[in-house]
This record gives sequence, structure tokens and C-alpha cells, in this order.
Amino acid sequence: MAESAVSFLLSRLETLVQQEVHLLRGVWGDFDYMKGELQRISAFLRVADTMGENEDEIKTWVEQVRDVAYDTEDVLKEFMIHIIHGHADGFHGFLRKIFCCIKNREIRHQIASEMQRITSKVRDISEGHQRYCYKLNISGQGSGTTAENDTWYYPRGDALLLEEDELVGIEEPKRQLIRWLFHGDDPSLKVVSVVGMGGLGKTTLVKKVYDDSEVKLHFQAHAWITVSQSFKIKELLKDMIQELFNELKQPIPQGVETMNVNRLKEDIKALLCQRRYLLVLDDVWSIEAWQAVKYAFPNNNCGSRVMITTRNAELKAISRRHMTYYLKPLSPEQSWDLFCMKTFEDRCPQHLEELSRSILQRCEGLPLAIVAISGVLSTKTTSEIHEWDQINRCIGAELEDNRNLRSIERILSLSYDDLPYYLKSCFLYLSIFPEDHLIEPMRLIRLWIAEGFVKVVQGKKPEEVAEGYLNELFARSLIQVAETTCNGKVKMCRIHDLLRQIIISKSRSQNFAVIYKEENVSWPEKVRRLSAHNTLQNVPHDKSFSHLRSLLMFDMVGSLSKSSIYRFLSGGFRLLSVLDLQAAPLEIFPDEVVRQFHLRYLSLRNTRVKKLPKSIGKLRLLETLDLKHTRVAKLPVEILKLQQLRHLLVYRYEIESYAPFHSKFGFGALAGIASLQSLQKLCFVKANKGGGVIVKELGSLNQLRRLGVLKLRKEDGIPLCSSIERLSNLRSLSLTSIKEDEIIDLQHISSPPQFLQRLYLTGRLEKLPQWMASLHGLVRVFLKWSRLKDDPLETLQHLPNLVHLEFLQVYGGEILCFKAQGFQKLNLLGLDKLEGLRTVIVEDGAMPYLEKLIIRRCKLLEKVPIGIELLDNLKVLEFSDMPHESMETIRSRVQGEDHQKVAHIPKVYFTCWMNDCWVRYPLEGETENETSLQPAVRYK
Repeated sequence: MAESAVSFLLSRLETLVQQEVHLLRGVWGDFDYMKGELQRISAFLRVADTMGENEDEIKTWVEQVRDVAYDTEDVLKEFMIHIIHGHADGFHGFLRKIFCCIKNREIRHQIASEMQRITSKVRDISEGHQRYCYKLNISGQGSGTTAENDTWYYPRGDALLLEEDELVGIEEPKRQLIRWLFHGDDPSLKVVSVVGMGGLGKTTLVKKVYDDSEVKLHFQAHAWITVSQSFKIKELLKDMIQELFNELKQPIPQGVETMNVNRLKEDIKALLCQRRYLLVLDDVWSIEAWQAVKYAFPNNNCGSRVMITTRNAELKAISRRHMTYYLKPLSPEQSWDLFCMKTFEDRCPQHLEELSRSILQRCEGLPLAIVAISGVLSTKTTSEIHEWDQINRCIGAELEDNRNLRSIERILSLSYDDLPYYLKSCFLYLSIFPEDHLIEPMRLIRLWIAEGFVKVVQGKKPEEVAEGYLNELFARSLIQVAETTCNGKVKMCRIHDLLRQIIISKSRSQNFAVIYKEENVSWPEKVRRLSAHNTLQNVPHDKSFSHLRSLLMFDMVGSLSKSSIYRFLSGGFRLLSVLDLQAAPLEIFPDEVVRQFHLRYLSLRNTRVKKLPKSIGKLRLLETLDLKHTRVAKLPVEILKLQQLRHLLVYRYEIESYAPFHSKFGFGALAGIASLQSLQKLCFVKANKGGGVIVKELGSLNQLRRLGVLKLRKEDGIPLCSSIERLSNLRSLSLTSIKEDEIIDLQHISSPPQFLQRLYLTGRLEKLPQWMASLHGLVRVFLKWSRLKDDPLETLQHLPNLVHLEFLQVYGGEILCFKAQGFQKLNLLGLDKLEGLRTVIVEDGAMPYLEKLIIRRCKLLEKVPIGIELLDNLKVLEFSDMPHESMETIRSRVQGEDHQKVAHIPKVYFTCWMNDCWVRYPLEGETENETSLQPAVRYK
């Protein structure tokens, strides 16, 4: 964590020196000395960071390094403010430069004085480095341990001793794993991994499989080896030899203690080469651990198996013959059974049930947490309800203070400790989000980049590097996938509540961020990041926020919050990099924002702000401007001064009447927008009348990955096609005509962007562009108002990766035929307002993976698709908003003559708009009637 801060500071020093070396006269020596010292300290910190929890002296030393890194960055930021002030244009800029020259000597003196103070601290810290360096050896283990570390107990061994009747929810996972072990079609060596976060019970599950009597009989040799984080390959192999030879009742080879690694592997291989064996590698943390031992396991075509338990899903790539079982948390019912068994040995007293379920909810199905908390509660008297309530209210504090719960924290903390240094800041950053908050991955990525957490990697954009970070956190089971798109892309993620409590604690101890949601917050001397939840009331008036670099607000509602927000923003922050006011009750753009010269990320999403000031052009370092779902419809021309801008989001959706698709509203195009060469995301820009010039300019933005253009006319076709051909990095393209019957002319494209994944076309098409058939990366296609005469399926059916297809007023024909071998990956199909459609035909072999089929407003359709019984994977069939007669006819057929055709579909719905809400009639069960109910497809 401290290493991350130092590395970030070093990169800032490099940038500053390169850009402004002529202004550093008099302080360059201090900068140079500090840079050298910090570089020497940086590598050492990678080891020291992992020991900070156990070594009090080193922990203090690490905190000092982190603080001096932050202080130095603050000085650099203050210095950069003066530089930015000196770079104004025009006559006023000329006067300002003269003034800056006069002040230059004073500025250098101030900076020199501050740098000398910091340099002195660095010298003291460097001496501490020499003093404490002896405490670390090359493997990163401390020579001494604290009393707490000596007494901390890791209950992994207990998991091996549990009786099966003490376990809950183990039957089906155990059966599945045994099926994989016995799979006899392929006798080659196979690897079976059980993946999940710490505390899910991976070891317990695999031990029950390993000890199963049928498994024992099936395999001729067995070994259980615990790997752990800090494994030593030689010791691991010696343990394996000892266990295998003992089990086979053979004498252990002489000289094992002195054998080298290669000889040990040879002995293991020789012993196993003629036997069907089962080896378990428990608690594998990295691919390197597997690579260190894999050549000791012969592929003897005897049906041998290796089982691995791991927190790291990346281990699924270790072998081509590999099966992965993702262990899930217990269901609410299973959690309750385990909780009652461990807490009460029977059933829960009725007067404690509400509190018990509330406490249990915080465990989120994690067996380790349920057992540990049950152990604490089992010591409480059931009549003392206030003690149970106290644990329920203070579960986070209990984790830190209650010795019986410390094992949860320590076990879950192992995953944090194992993170590479560059991921620790990224993971701690998740502490800023409220409990149970769903996090949009792209929002998180942009925040990380603005904070400076993302390393520069040659040949990669920061967003690509950050996406790799996010995937690694997913793979390590530290972030949970909450919602995915139909093509498997993560739409929303979240963090387990107990993990969140742990990183909040670490964030607080490392002065990483302050989470403010109640009055009794412990305020550090210097607040670097502030995440305010629900309120800004009672923030200490005497508290200085001059060091604040990030301010994020969540769930700010009510007039009291509104006034307090404006008041708080006038606090004179000078060093802010991140300002996220998403959903805050703001109507006027806060003037203080434009004084934040270091601002890189600004979000006013879901506020009621209508206008941006011209002074927005002062924010020269701004990378993200998020105005999604605001009332902003026009941008000042000064926005073109923001040359670092990478993401410009200015749009909103409004529901049209009661229909479940939206109208998009963007912003008027700006002449000269081509000057924003760093733009990657531009949504949504209005072409307006005579927009050909603007549309042509878009082709110069060759970094664009996502583009949305509104109000297109037919005459924009040629310049639009020319621009699209030049946007080779484009991943998502959304084009909308000015009115329903206006043609979007896309026939002039001969070389479309080959990496395009999502295509949204709203407007009339004379015919479907043939170039679409060449876009093999397309995963989602949405067509609206196309009014095609020719069958669009001919062009689209062989797209190899298409998973999501929606038609709205696309085709006037009577028949849509999905041919055999067409749409091989399609997962969701939506057909809306195909007014001439009478028959849908599905041939055998078409759409084999279709899971959702939604048919809306097809007034002439009166029967289910022919061949629907061939869609084995169909889970949802929905008829929505059809004419009453058609709906009744289809419903009658589904309940009668077509019942067998749809009997395999779990959910068959009939949905209509009634009394200002959607009413959904399932084929069986109770009618749903909610104002929030929407059909399964939302059209955009």
C-alpha cells in the first residue's frame, strides 16, 4: 500500500521534472535526493507492506513512508497550481505571466522550504530503513512475531476433521466432483479445481470427496498436500513423497532430505507412473505453485486426477484438461440451518429470530463467518436481547475487537495480503462505496485512473490496464459479480459485506479514506479521501480539508443535504483529483468546482444541473466528465480546451409514454470537436442541421471506442461513412436519425471497424448494410425503425459471436425463418412491432443456446413459433402488449394444443399495460402487478 503511494509519487516527480525543470532552480537538489531515496525504499516496501500487520516497528515505518509520499505529492500539486495559473492565454494571460515572474522567487522559496522539511523527514525514514531492514529476509518473512501472531489460530485443520452431519449444503457439490473424478471417457490426467473466496468451505468439501469410500477404492494412490501462500517447493515435494510412500506401505527412499528438487520429482513420477492416483493440492495461491510441481505428475492414461482448492480463478488456465467448480455461498435456507445448528443446537427462539436473521444476513452465506459468529452468539444468554442487538449493530467493530471473530478477519485478510502492491490501493478503494452498493465496473476503472493507481504499460491504454486489474480481483474472488449482460460481460459488481468491513478497517488504519455516515467518525489529522454517505451534517467546522484529493457522495437527498453540499464545496479544496457527486440534489453547477485545477474526474450524473459555466475550460487535466441523466443539452465552446478529456458523457433517456424503450437526448455538436484527440467515449452528440461538417470531424477522433450520434439526416451519409471507416478502435456505435422515417445512409462503408462489438441503429434503412456480415466480433445488434423489405436474418444469421438481437419495426414481411445452423450463440431475441409478421419458424439446429424470447406488439401473430420445442435451453418466453384478441388466442393455444411444445420452458409470460402499470400473467401461478414491472427486454 505504501509502495503504491511511493511509486505513484515517483512517476509524478518524473513528469514534473520533464515539464517544468526550468522552474525548479533552487529545489532540484532536494527533488533529486528524494527521488533517489524513494526509489531505494520502494522495492523494500513491497516486502514491508506485507509485514505491516505483524511487526509494530515496521508498521510505523511504513506509515511514515506513506505520509511523506503524500506530503510530497501535495507540495507538487501546489506547485502545479502556480504553473497552470501561468499558462493562461490572451492579454490577461500575458499580465498573469508577468505577475508570476515577479512571484516566482517567492514561490520557489516557499517550495524550497517545504521540500527541505520533507527531505529531512526522508533522511530520518531512510535511517529507519537501515535499522529495520534486518527484520526481513529474502522470502518476506519476519524474524520475529508478535504475541498476537503466535496465538492466532488458522482453523484449516478443523475443516479436515468435521463430520459430514455437521455440514450443510455439501451434498450436490460433492456428487458433482465425484462424477468428474470418475469420468471414464478420457483416461488422460485431468485437473479439477474448486474455486471460491476464503471461508466458503473449499477444503471441507474436497476433504469429504477425498475421504469418500468409493473414491478411495477407485484410486490406487492418494496424497493430500497443503500448499499455502509461502510454500517451499522442496518441502512440498518431500511431504508428497512421505505421504505417498507411507500410504502404499513402501519404504521412503534413502537420502530424501538431501535430494534436489529434480530428483524428488523423478521419485514421485516413478512411483505414480503405473498407478491411478488422486492428489489434492489444498490452498494453491498462484499459477507458479502449480508450475513448480506439475512435472512430477505423470500422464499415464490410467484416469488419474489432481484436485486443487484455490481462491484464484486464473488457475483454470493451468491445463487443457481442466474442470473448474465455482463453489457458491450457502443459500438463505442452508445458512439458517447451519446458524441454528451451531448457535442453538436446535431451533431459534422466536423472540431472537428477527435479530438472528439480521446478523446472519451479514454473513452472506459464508460458512466460516456463520460458524464463527455462531460461536460467539452461543455464549450469549438467550434472554439478554440487548447483547444480540449490540452484535447486530456493531458487527464491523466486533470483527476487530472480539477475539473469537478475529479468525474471520485474518483468513479473509490473507487474500488482501497476497495482492501485488499495485492492486492493494485499487482494492482498498472499494471501501468508499456504501454497504450493498452495486458498482459499475467502468465507473470504478475511471476512478482508479483518476486516482493514479493504474500503471503505465507500453502499448496499452490505461482503461485496458485497469480492466486487467478488475479481472484479477474477480479471479481472486475478492469482488463478486452481481449482474452480467447476456454475453457474459460484468454489468454490476459488489463486495462481500465482511470483506468490506475488513477493508474499511484497513483503510482507516492506513489513512486511506474516511467513510462519513454518522457523527462518531474518527477524523485523522489529514483527510486524503472522503466518502460521505447520506449526510454532510455535523462535519467538524474546524476540520481542514486542504489535503483532500477525492470527494465522493452517496445517497445525498433532501433540502438539508442540498444546502450542506454547496456549503461544503466552498471549503477551498485545492488538491482534488476526484469529485463524484452522482445523484446529489444539485440544480446549479457549483462555482467552486472550476477552481479544482487538479481535477481529473467529475461526475454530476443523475443531478438536475442544466448548464455548465464557460469557466469549465480551466479544468485542463480533466479526463472524465460524466453528465449522464442531467439536464445539460449544450456545452460551452470552452470545453474544447480540455485536451486530456477521455470520457465525455452527456445524455439522458426518457420513457416514451408507457413503452419500455427510451428516447435519447444528447448535446449539440461543437465545431472543432476533433481537437479532443484523447476522447474514447463520446455520447451522445447531435448532428443537427447541416451536421455534415461535424460528422466529418468525428473521423479524426481515432481513439474513440464508443460513439453515439443523434439527429442524423440522409445527407449526412457520405461523411458519416467516411468517419466510421477511420475509427478503427471503435467497440460500440449508436446512430439515430432525426425522425422515424428519415434514412440513415450506411451503404458507403467498405471497411467497417473490425473490433465493433455493439451496434445500435435507430432510423430507416434502405437495406441492411452487407458489411455487417463481416463484423465477426459483434455481440449485440439493435435495429429500430429500419422498415426493411428484405429478410434481415440472411445477413445476420452467421455472425459467430452474436448473443443479443432486438428488432423494433424492422421488417414488414409475414414470415421470419431462423434457419438451421444460424445464430449459433444467440442468447436473447426480441421481436417488437413487426406489424406484418404472422409466422415465426425455428428450424432444427437454429439458435441452440437461446434463453430468452420476447415478442411484443406483433398484432397479426396468433401462435407460438413453429419449432419452439427444439429450443432446449429456452428459459423465458414472453408475449407482451399484444392486441387483446391475439393475446387470448396465443394464451389459449399455449394452454391447449401447443402446451407440449412449451412445456420445457420454465417461464412463460403474458404481459400487458393496464392501469398505469405492467401486469404480467404467468402461464401458471399468481399474476404479478407492480408499477415497477417491466418486460424482460428494455429497448434503448
